[in-house]
Amino acid sequence: MPRLKREPGSRPVNHIDDRQFPAALAAALAVPFDYDGGDGIDFEPFPAFRSAEDTAFWWRAWTGNEEADGEEFRVFGQDGSGGCAAFWLVRPGRSVVDQPVVFLGSEGETAVVARDLGAFLWLLAGGFGPGEAATVGRHGGWAGRPRAELWAVAEEFAPEWRQPAAEVIEDAAAEFPEFEDTVMEFCR
Repeated sequence: MPRLKREPGSRPVNHIDDRQFPAALAAALAVPFDYDGGDGIDFEPFPAFRSAEDTAFWWRAWTGNEEADGEEFRVFGQDGSGGCAAFWLVRPGRSVVDQPVVFLGSEGETAVVARDLGAFLWLLAGGFGPGEAATVGRHGGWAGRPRAELWAVAEEFAPEWRQPAAEVIEDAAAEFPEFEDTVMEFCR
């Protein structure tokens, strides 16, 4: 598997890791997202990962489980309904850029939408946000509109990951078919 270009001094993720975005994610999320009346990407990025306290509050509300702390997620944005996009820290000892990107919707939708940050950049470049990938993208009902600005970010940070958004979604679902079951184990 190709490795994402890392900034100097990057380190593997752990549960006390800081909440600053990797350079590739920051570059992608600096591009404005336009919902365009339902034809664009419904995504509102955060300026940094949610704090551990905010993540715990969100995860407890989402699961109805007061004992859950959400430490396995690094939340970086949401759609207009409040569904969250996050890295799922499921690969021990690996950097956040090597972790899958997931979507947890406001209506209980769950999906792994990209295998890692490099794949996520190409998902965005193909005109898909995390919410679109998790819902209509999984069923072939969305024709994302590629964005030149996001394409340039993907080319800069992850040129060897290039693939159509539909394949990004398909590969992620195939690699992590247990995600929904894993999430449901937390729910009360």
